Amino acid sequence: MRKLLAYAAPAIALLLSASCAEDVLQYADPLVGTADNGHTFPAACVPFGFVQPGPDSGNSSWKYTSGFNIADSTLIGFSQNHLNGTGCSDLGDILLLPFTGDTLLRDNPYVKESLYATPGYCSVDFCNGISVESTATRRVAIYNIRYPDSASRKLYVDFQNGMVNGPANLLTHVLDAEIAYPDNQTISGRLVTRNWTTREWYFTVRFSEPCLSRVKLEPAGQEKADKVILEFAESDRPLSVKVAMSTVSTEGANAALEAELPGWNFRDVRKAAADQWRELLSRVEVEGSVEQKKNVYTSLYHLYIQPNDISDVDGRYRDARREVRQSKNGKFFSTFSLWDTYRAANPLYTILNPEMVDDFVQSMLEQYDVQGFLPIWSLWGQETFCMIGNHAVPTVVEAYMKGFRGFDAEHAYQAVKGSLTTNHMRSSQFDILDNYGYYPYDIVERESVSRTMEMCYDDYCASVFADALGHAEDAEFFRKRSENWLNLFDPESKLVRGKDSKGEWRTPFDRFQLSHAATHGGDYTEGNAWQYTWHVQQNPEKLIELMGGEDDFETKLDSLFFLDTVSENNAGFVGDVTGLIGQYAHGNEPSHHVAYLYQFAGRPWKTESIIREVFDRFYRPLPDGLCGNDDCGQMSAWYLFSAMGFYPVDPVSGQYIIGAPQIPRMTLHLPGGKDFTVKARNLSDENRYVASARLNGRTLDGFRISHEDIVSGGILEFEMTNQPKISNK
Repeated sequence: MRKLLAYAAPAIALLLSASCAEDVLQYADPLVGTADNGHTFPAACVPFGFVQPGPDSGNSSWKYTSGFNIADSTLIGFSQNHLNGTGCSDLGDILLLPFTGDTLLRDNPYVKESLYATPGYCSVDFCNGISVESTATRRVAIYNIRYPDSASRKLYVDFQNGMVNGPANLLTHVLDAEIAYPDNQTISGRLVTRNWTTREWYFTVRFSEPCLSRVKLEPAGQEKADKVILEFAESDRPLSVKVAMSTVSTEGANAALEAELPGWNFRDVRKAAADQWRELLSRVEVEGSVEQKKNVYTSLYHLYIQPNDISDVDGRYRDARREVRQSKNGKFFSTFSLWDTYRAANPLYTILNPEMVDDFVQSMLEQYDVQGFLPIWSLWGQETFCMIGNHAVPTVVEAYMKGFRGFDAEHAYQAVKGSLTTNHMRSSQFDILDNYGYYPYDIVERESVSRTMEMCYDDYCASVFADALGHAEDAEFFRKRSENWLNLFDPESKLVRGKDSKGEWRTPFDRFQLSHAATHGGDYTEGNAWQYTWHVQQNPEKLIELMGGEDDFETKLDSLFFLDTVSENNAGFVGDVTGLIGQYAHGNEPSHHVAYLYQFAGRPWKTESIIREVFDRFYRPLPDGLCGNDDCGQMSAWYLFSAMGFYPVDPVSGQYIIGAPQIPRMTLHLPGGKDFTVKARNLSDENRYVASARLNGRTLDGFRISHEDIVSGGILEFEMTNQPKISNK
């Protein structure tokens, strides 16, 4: 409560002192990233909310992992929940589609220019004259549907719908369904669905007026859930629909209705949602161009869509064993895309949203208590086992090292230790790792190099945590194991390379061949040797030494950005490897820290130059403005950090590596009335290089600032120039 009050006071003061200030919501555009493979959505939601009601244009391919693509001119309806920027499909529960007449269409033309989305609200007009708007509370979606005058008012409700991998999956992804119609204004029930993970969930749908008739459609194939057509009396009034969801029970869904949205005042709900977004987004103040403001506030918006609180209003939720559990803090957060977000999104929460961090960590610990290891990629409280490593580890350790104490530290340490010593799926075959000192490609046939590299970072984090808590023997064990990447560094190619159980290098070695475990295996995760060699966030200095020193390191890193070779051996799906500058792939997260490594070699101007190129090419406030999946806010978090001129290459260190600011001025409004302001004097298209940097009037010594420097408040001032500073030494 003290944290919340600390935030509320400066936020209220800011609003009162700036009554004529512009509304930050005008700059946050949910349509950014809805083209190509950004995989974002225009649906309405509140920050960290459970439901995201809005339009879908498809539901059965990788193109539709979020349910919507701006390239389409038709909609299939409106579902109640969506994933932001992921590379896998799920959710899309309970499809609603209003129509008139006797013909129900699969694809319904809509007026492109009418589609409007802003944080907490979405509206669209169909070409047939029907208009739909949606908004939400944390657990309840609400729609207003307007039909043309004197037209029949029909509503198709599809409980079989979901975001799935292919059309055939639409017939089979519902494993069990119990749907009831207690009266002519209510539908409620329970479903068990399976796509990315298996989910058990409950719902209540309530209409603002009784339906006159209900027709249940014949199931197709193996369908188990109802698809019904409801007809309502002709009227010039809008039909309103509320949908409440719960992982626990229909009673939980009904409790959400009563607690969060007992009435039908759509306008009040929309305003409350907007106010929540306005408070969060206003924690960052920007001076810059309209395009820059759009990029900043849209990035913040995408950052705050998740993690999602999936608990009921009484704090209960369904855990990883699919059993009902009472959360310790009255909340339970899931949708942790940790392979992506540990790099920048979670570090940004520690600065901008410290009141959330303890709850995030506590939720991870509760999942550990149930499944025996920290979440890898959790969705609706279930483990998807997606991606490699266990990057809840750096997130938990980072929180502790930055001073968060709203969770039991020893419990957290045991969760970290257990997660890195007990075998489970994906990277976690520790008997093999400890026997060989790496994952041999003839035993671990997929992603052996990437799994080794990423586990080394987790082990390093565990050693830091163990040392902080006085577990000296564990600290040494994890420190030593964090150096396993050295066993895969090939001194001839100066790249990380697969090795078999006999200690022999993979031969032949195609250093440009892209791997994707889901389609054709290989030694790397959504990448190749060029991209993964730099995955030594914990010790860039050692990598420089192995490369032969700073000059050779610089040459090798230059090659990453210059070599545009495409391997003839590429096969299968490699759509995640996007945003290419040479072999550097900004559209995929393992590359995100790499530009900052030039700083460690004393070449700051090259960091500064690459960052500007990434900004110019890969972040535009347009539907096709993102070069890859937003990945639950990680792409956005990279933008936000880099716009301020620093980035957490090693999040648990509490240190940020200096880059080059891209916006004239940004101010972070922090708890306790503190402000941290970044100024970029003389910034322009030509003046992209840093001549000097001062923190609170003191010239920076080196290329780092600390977490404490930021959260204590102050001014970081850059002097920009068109002349590169050749060395930071």
